[in-house]
Amino acid sequence: MNNSFDLNSVIRPHILTLAPYSSARDEYTGHAGIFLDANENPHGSVTEAHYNRYPDPYQAEIKAKLSPIKNISTNRIFLGNGSDEPIDLLIRATCTPEKDHVIILPPTYGMYEVSASIHNVQIDKVSLTTDYQIDVDAVLKAITPDTKIIWVCTPNNPTGNVMQDSAIETLLNNFNGLVVVDEAYVDFTDSASWIGRLDAFPNLVVLQTFSKAWGLAGLRAGMCFASAELIKILNKIKSPYNISLPAQRALLEGLSAVEKKDEMVKEILKERAYLRTMLENLSLVNKVFPSDANFLLVQFDDAKSVMAYLIDEAIIVRDRSRVHLCEGCLRITVGTKEENELLVESLKKFKQNSVIA
Repeated sequence: MNNSFDLNSVIRPHILTLAPYSSARDEYTGHAGIFLDANENPHGSVTEAHYNRYPDPYQAEIKAKLSPIKNISTNRIFLGNGSDEPIDLLIRATCTPEKDHVIILPPTYGMYEVSASIHNVQIDKVSLTTDYQIDVDAVLKAITPDTKIIWVCTPNNPTGNVMQDSAIETLLNNFNGLVVVDEAYVDFTDSASWIGRLDAFPNLVVLQTFSKAWGLAGLRAGMCFASAELIKILNKIKSPYNISLPAQRALLEGLSAVEKKDEMVKEILKERAYLRTMLENLSLVNKVFPSDANFLLVQFDDAKSVMAYLIDEAIIVRDRSRVHLCEGCLRITVGTKEENELLVESLKKFKQNSVIA
């Protein structure tokens, strides 16, 4: 067990003493009254819906509704503008530019590297193994006194697989920085969320999103779960009103529709199984990798030609063929039944056209 972790040793010293911006809504959090504190337009909005008042900067209603769903107290929840905001804030809170390091495990989600690069933070890459698991020994060897974060995506993007619990536990127990477990696709796997283990590991941070299973990608809303102390730090350095009022209203509506979310997930899993079977039966497909996400990583004989053909057919997938350990692969999101059938039929025609050519 990592009992020696000290959050203050990870956070940049000036952040610990930073006086955060104090908004009008920090001084009064009630809903009733005459609001003459925030220089808002008192006459309403130019739209039929009224957006003349600033939103709750800490999204208290949403967190209260989310808390029992995730079985975690509200003071351990941070809500951001997508998961990309907490990714950025975690780097800003912990990493001194031109000095500190983060570790990423390619192939993985690209924003870990982009955010670190924006802040001029050193990126140490430790490749996953050929079966897309964490090379624990290599990661431990890559840790330096200046390493502040290890990024772990599980289920991983773009490979779709879940990382072994034992590997993540080893990192948590042997690293005195933050281990950030990104669970953007957790709703599509039977594996338990790491949220339930936050008490056991003080250096654990868990990210989730409303973009995938909840079907709210357009709202740009992400979730971060961590110790109350770290959540306070993130609230200190975030933008004052980081989630808009329309987005907050939509999130409250969405959190009342958990059963609908579960139904959509069930349908996606059904279609994922169908799509896997159909793709595996195509001769132009070399391999369909196991997936615990809402997409499949598929290796083709000629991924470049298949990608170009699908674009001509107005079917857009993601070309991952130039990504480390994903050579010859396209990432295909699981669509509706009709969309999946059209994809399969198009690929069958590609095979026929190739034979004719």
